[in-house]
Amino acid sequence: MTESTTSRHIQISTIKDRSLFSNLRAALTLAALLAATIGARAQAAAPTQDAAAQTAASPSATTPPAATSDAAAPAAAQPKPDIALSNKKVPKVRKQKKDEKVVLSKDTKKEDKKVKKVNPIETQDAKLPDKALYDKAMDAVKHGRYDVARLDLQTLLNTYPDSQYMMRAKLGVADSWFKEGGTAALTQAEQEYKDFITFFPNSPEAAEAQMRVGDIYFRQMDKPDRDYSNTIHAEEAYRLMLQQFPDSILIPQAKQRLREVQETLASREADIAAFYATHANWPATIARYQTVVDTYPLYSHMDDVLVNLGDAFETEARFVRTLKLPEAGKARLLKIYDDQAYAAYSKVVLEHSAAPHVEDARDRIVGMGLPIPTPTPEQAAASAALENSRGQYTLSNRVEFFVLHKADTVPAATLGEPPLEDAKPTLAPTVTRQATVDFNTAMNPAAYAPRTPAPAAPLVPSTTASSAPAPAANAAPLALQDVPAAGAGAAADSSAAVSSVSEATPATASGGSSVGIEIVPPSSASPAPTAAPASPPVFPGSESPAPAQSEPTSGSAQPGPSDNMGGIKAAAPPIATITAPIEKPDAAPDAVNEATPGSQPPAQLAPADGKKPKPAFDKSDDSSSKHKKKKGLAKLNPF
Repeated sequence: MTESTTSRHIQISTIKDRSLFSNLRAALTLAALLAATIGARAQAAAPTQDAAAQTAASPSATTPPAATSDAAAPAAAQPKPDIALSNKKVPKVRKQKKDEKVVLSKDTKKEDKKVKKVNPIETQDAKLPDKALYDKAMDAVKHGRYDVARLDLQTLLNTYPDSQYMMRAKLGVADSWFKEGGTAALTQAEQEYKDFITFFPNSPEAAEAQMRVGDIYFRQMDKPDRDYSNTIHAEEAYRLMLQQFPDSILIPQAKQRLREVQETLASREADIAAFYATHANWPATIARYQTVVDTYPLYSHMDDVLVNLGDAFETEARFVRTLKLPEAGKARLLKIYDDQAYAAYSKVVLEHSAAPHVEDARDRIVGMGLPIPTPTPEQAAASAALENSRGQYTLSNRVEFFVLHKADTVPAATLGEPPLEDAKPTLAPTVTRQATVDFNTAMNPAAYAPRTPAPAAPLVPSTTASSAPAPAANAAPLALQDVPAAGAGAAADSSAAVSSVSEATPATASGGSSVGIEIVPPSSASPAPTAAPASPPVFPGSESPAPAQSEPTSGSAQPGPSDNMGGIKAAAPPIATITAPIEKPDAAPDAVNEATPGSQPPAQLAPADGKKPKPAFDKSDDSSSKHKKKKGLAKLNPF
């Protein structure tokens, strides 16, 4: 009994201790909550008092005392807001250190300035109707609603012809077509841009419009082995932009686009030359490669082009070695082709020393047994700068060119001035003719040697010519004597009129040849001149000869001193001269009726039954479905 009683007392005391500890924990928890509540109320009461003090101070400073007392009564009547209990601490604003500040680059600052640049048109009233239409159209273009944008811009142009937004609206119409894309839209955009340049040639936006014309063709450029008409038009547009607007800010961009376009054209010419080389058409190969060298100096594969050009000349030299020609002529012809090949290889070594194929050119020069030229430091630096300015291929570029079939413009240079005019192209017939001339010159240098032009005669006579003795002058003056007619006697000879010519002063002797006149007197052996016919000839078709022209009598009018002809008769006949009669056609004979009256047979009478008789049919000659040919013995029956 005693042990059981003792154990019960121990259990009761244990239970009492546990309840005591639990009550103690609850009391501590309650005390903590009360302390937290009191602290929160104290923190919330302090800002409220400060705000009330500031509110009370501000009306007292600006309003009279009567107004302050009236405003204080409603404020006291308002219920107090509930206090929100929160244990969150207000984060402190951490000051940014000087080293942690982001420093903007020059390009970023430049772009920010462009964005913040004040547009004089944007400063106008935005509520103007033309401004509202323009803003609405630009927003439609931004969101791809090109038809709506063009409709608004066209409304602006038609409704407000004197608006300050007219120029921008016309350019906006072209931009909407350009951004829409497609063959038809780009064609319309090109026409709109050209119209804008026509109407506003002196505006800064005209250069942008011309640039867009080039971009239209640039977007439609195809690979070098396809149609290159768009590439040619793009080159012409960019060249025109550079020539017409040299002060535009778009000049660097236009030059780069022109380099990329010429890169594509050069690739096309080089590919055609490589095709001719595979078919052993060396004149065409040389012509194409030479055109690339002369026209596109910034081509990325210029070193390869020059090496292939030299190889073409070397191929012609190897062909000449197989011919059976005189050794002297063959040596001269080989020297011509070897010199041309050496010039092509040397250009690679000198002007493209940083190019990938420069070692191939050096190896070929060594194989020819000629010295390798050394480029100057300036040439080496220029070649290195040109090669370093070229773009590099990326995976995205290769995928884009493979999928979209676009022109490869990545290796185009970004340095150097693109040529604005094409050099004269080299043609295959020209190369063939030059090869023929080289062959003839090498085989027969004496006949085909270039002739040096003879020196021109001096304008001032030389002293040696003036010192030559002059020919002796005739003592008697020159005389002109009339030739007597045939049958004239001595009287005619005595009556011959002699006109003397005054003696001329002898001219100064010169080194040139002189021309003299000699008068030969008539001799008895010379034939007599033919006498004029007594009557004029009879013209064909006339019955009587034309009357002879009467000789002028002594009383006829003589040429006066004021006559400008100097007494010489005019070559044309006088007006009164009777010419040959005009030929007329013969009269037509009278029509005669040879038919005798009454001899004409009577007209054919119609049959009595009114039916026309059928024509006779010969079965021996013709046959038809109704009339069969004769067969057998029927052929022998003539009836």
